[in-house]
Amino acid sequence: MSSQTNAKLFASCPRGLENPLAAELVGLGASAVQAVAGGVAFEGDTRVIYRANLESRIATRVLLRLFTVPYRSEEDIYRAAVDLDWPQRFDVARSIRVYLTAQHCPLKSLDFLTLRIKDAVCDRFRSAVGSRPNIDTRAPEVRIHAFLDAAQFTLYLDTSGEPLFKRGARAAQGEAPLKENLAAGILKLSGWQAGTALLDPMCGGGTFLVEAAQIALNIAPGSARGFGFEKLKDFDAALWQALRAESAARRKPVVSLPIYGSDLYGDTLKLAQANLRAAGLEQAVQLKQANVLEISAPAATGVLVTNPPYGERMGEQQDLAEFYPKFGDALKQKFAGWNCYILSADMNLPKRIRLQVSKRTPLFNGALECRLFEYRIVAGSMRGPKPAQGGGVPSDGH
Repeated sequence: MSSQTNAKLFASCPRGLENPLAAELVGLGASAVQAVAGGVAFEGDTRVIYRANLESRIATRVLLRLFTVPYRSEEDIYRAAVDLDWPQRFDVARSIRVYLTAQHCPLKSLDFLTLRIKDAVCDRFRSAVGSRPNIDTRAPEVRIHAFLDAAQFTLYLDTSGEPLFKRGARAAQGEAPLKENLAAGILKLSGWQAGTALLDPMCGGGTFLVEAAQIALNIAPGSARGFGFEKLKDFDAALWQALRAESAARRKPVVSLPIYGSDLYGDTLKLAQANLRAAGLEQAVQLKQANVLEISAPAATGVLVTNPPYGERMGEQQDLAEFYPKFGDALKQKFAGWNCYILSADMNLPKRIRLQVSKRTPLFNGALECRLFEYRIVAGSMRGPKPAQGGGVPSDGH
């Protein structure tokens, strides 16, 4: 596409982060921005597409809309797809994969529809150049996304390639890693600003810490990876190099930041250290091994953000029932003046922690429905009776 022409685009994101993503895209030059369930529809030229991929911290993918047409049968789907000039979009030597999602689609087999769209692309290439692209279901060079509702068929070309939460620098991950774009979105929802103290006292693999340090140092989240648009025929290498250079020029040197992480377990802390090192941020963040119930606030005011264990295994429930009231006590006693944000799939957490919730934001960690609970800790806030003493808490491993 021409850098002067506005394309119709869609950026997907974790559910619950549509509004922060919309605001982010406006800041990246997008127009006609509209938050919808699961993402943001917008318009933009080539520069906007490249910048959204390079600089969006919240988007999962940036999709270029090719068309939306009505359909009634599998043949309608095939005809619409085969009519598109695919050889103009990418070379036959590129491997492809078709992804299909549907809501209220009256047709029976989504697998068959996916196959028909793939056949359409291959048939168009065969008639145009005498050969067809290879299919690669694991690491395709070109990803084609189809969406069907009850009456409309929409086809997209994926400009991102690998999902954007894959920043290209994660060295290790724990049992249940928090996606980078969800962590970045939570930091946005918290209102945290660079220069303000930030603490994750159950930091697991350090996702919040890495994202916060990148924000503070103006490091573009996509600066260490490649993108799907680089595989397309209209790829503007000169524009891309210029945008990467502009982004690199805004980057600040790595210095020690008021960003702190701790975890109960040394092995888990090594994961965080490895991920910070892989991102070149080991010197920016302060890590220490500590029990969350025993640490003190590292500054008079700040933001505490954490993704504690959910207790999905049976044996953990009793541990958590004992832990959460004591965690609430620790926040009350040691973090007056702080705003605390806890992401949890445990809807009983407020009852257990026994602090007054000031805000609950529904979010999804993958398919897992969660809440981001906000606690504004003030000295002398109301508490219920103190629970019996219990043990520590297992790491969440994100």
